[in-house]
Amino acid sequence: MKIAGVAGAFPKHYFSQEVLVAALKHYWGERLPKPEVLDRLHSRVDVRGRYMSLPLERYETLSTWGEANTAWIETAVEIGEQAIQSAVDRTNLTARDINALFVVSVTGIASPSLDARLINRMNLCPNIKRVPIFGLGCVAGAAGISRAADYVRAYPGQVAALLAVELCSLTIQRDDVSMANLISAGLFGDGAAAVIVTGDERTAQGPEILATQSVFYPGSEGAMGWDISEKGFQIVLSPAVPEIVKEHLGNDVDTFLGNNGLTRKDVGSWIFHTGGPKVLEAVATALDVPDEALAVSWDCLNKVGNISSVSVLLVLEDVIENHHPEPGTYSILGAMGPGFCSELLLLKW
Repeated sequence: MKIAGVAGAFPKHYFSQEVLVAALKHYWGERLPKPEVLDRLHSRVDVRGRYMSLPLERYETLSTWGEANTAWIETAVEIGEQAIQSAVDRTNLTARDINALFVVSVTGIASPSLDARLINRMNLCPNIKRVPIFGLGCVAGAAGISRAADYVRAYPGQVAALLAVELCSLTIQRDDVSMANLISAGLFGDGAAAVIVTGDERTAQGPEILATQSVFYPGSEGAMGWDISEKGFQIVLSPAVPEIVKEHLGNDVDTFLGNNGLTRKDVGSWIFHTGGPKVLEAVATALDVPDEALAVSWDCLNKVGNISSVSVLLVLEDVIENHHPEPGTYSILGAMGPGFCSELLLLKW
């Protein structure tokens, strides 16, 4: 099994963090008792700017969850097509060769789901297997590759595609000025990414997927997710998340590597979900690696913010396109998310 191609795609609207902070102050207005809190919080998230689905003035006009979700569908289909086509273009395949399409998101809903809309829009194979997945959040990029790998392991002559689309800006809540929402409004952005995974009977370039591991942490479901009401998605984000990472991730990685006859010393690169500054610092602590080991993740966070399930795929794309690990190098690709849980993949270049 190989990762044959990876590509990201973004909405056309990009704004600096300073512009976004000013817009958020205007958006919340008198609901925000201390506007200077936003300046302090957003200066600490290490984000330079983010992509948004809509022009900033449009967010003022979104009065219902339905309106926001309609915008989610329109943008998700547009950039989802761009991501899949760009990922396919980096392989020796065509979009028509895709046998299974996995789609992950946690920022909007649709029925028919995005995969159905993209089959029509892209003229994909009518016999394609459709697997829409909702609710995994930040872990879904890694988990989606794992599920695509499971598919081509069963069908080694076939091709699976993963599409992750997250439009976090469309979940903004006008009446929620909690600390969790203020932080998320400064951290999360919009985008999509697609990954093409091929079975062993297909000829492809790219890193080999040697193994995957899923770990669920019982009793931690309140750490991250959404409270869903008639107003849409309201963020649940516990300050305990970095401590959960520190508590579990190191053991998860050691167990996973040990099951594959390896140790941390054998890992040449770490491909991790961007999370946020505290999460990335917790990952470095848990893995006992220097900051530069996660430099690509930090760079992704700085450029586009945290895009939930999309982020780890953007980090993977950067590693493939710009960093070119030496043949034979082992990598760990990983993310953590609602559940709370972790997903790890062992790659070999």
